[in-house]
Amino acid sequence: MKKIISPVVLLSIMTIVAACAAPTPAPSAGSGSSTASGACAPAKATQPMPSGTLRLVIGTGGTGGVFYPYGSGIARILQEKMPNTQATGEVTGGAVDNLKLLKKGDADIAMSTIDAAYEAAEGISVYKDVGKIPACTLVTLYTSFVHIVALEGSGINKIEDMKGKRVSVGSAGSTTEVVADRLLEAAGLDGKKDIRREDLSVAESVNAMKDKKLDAFFWNGGVPTAAVTDLVNTPGLKVKFIDGSAYIDKILAKYGPLYSKFALAKGIYKRVEQDVPGMGIGNVLLVNENMNEQLAYNITKTIFDNLPEVQKVHAEAKGLSLQSAVVGSSLPYHPGAIRFYKEKGAMK
Repeated sequence: MKKIISPVVLLSIMTIVAACAAPTPAPSAGSGSSTASGACAPAKATQPMPSGTLRLVIGTGGTGGVFYPYGSGIARILQEKMPNTQATGEVTGGAVDNLKLLKKGDADIAMSTIDAAYEAAEGISVYKDVGKIPACTLVTLYTSFVHIVALEGSGINKIEDMKGKRVSVGSAGSTTEVVADRLLEAAGLDGKKDIRREDLSVAESVNAMKDKKLDAFFWNGGVPTAAVTDLVNTPGLKVKFIDGSAYIDKILAKYGPLYSKFALAKGIYKRVEQDVPGMGIGNVLLVNENMNEQLAYNITKTIFDNLPEVQKVHAEAKGLSLQSAVVGSSLPYHPGAIRFYKEKGAMK
């Protein structure tokens, strides 16, 4: 995406994210509340409460990433703990797919990064074809790491070295592709012209690198990502993680603070002997703003009533708490979620 966010919109985003950073969010858009008539307003939760068996579809991601095991784990818990409920975690292309499925009604719950969520709400970038998507937050889940992985011997030590190389930027239309193009741009490269571009999922990227058909790939995901763990454990193959911190200031200046400085901790993957500085992106659980208020409340309550079990579905879920769930989203929270968090004292 080459769209430059205007100063007015940038200021709006900065206000939202600054509000989200507060330990107890103030009631403003993006900070954990909704307005009387604005986005995620109570009056917009117009869907009737489903009768009979409740069927919930959670849009997750590819099987090699974190969204799929995390979302499928939540689906299993919702099915087991909510009466008369059938819930499934659907394999998808990731956040962008999930938000489009949410708008169409083909998914009831969507896992997303906060940059994709913001752009969906605005109807910009890859959402121009579908228009604005009225999504609301249930839970802020975790912060993912933007992996920049290069094959040893490829000559790639920084993003600038990718010129002319075989590089996967993630699945077409994915948030990985968006952030990869922004990182390439920050390094002075044209992602469409200066690299031998491949649009591969993380699992496909890993397989291509094993076959020595890729020099590098980008992947935005939680850690550890199963496919990346598989890659670094492959006998006879050596890869390295590229420091992405040098490009963050340029990205923040142009696209706003939907991203943050974030390090890959040493030991997360084999042979990562020191922290790798880079970029992080928040991840959220979203629903359509028209979801019944009581249903959104029930889903949120079920997740936190069974928090110890949720925390076991993936390593990234271990840090989930009531306190972390209510900060860091780029979108307002659903009224049903707000009611639950207020009852628990996590929101004022």
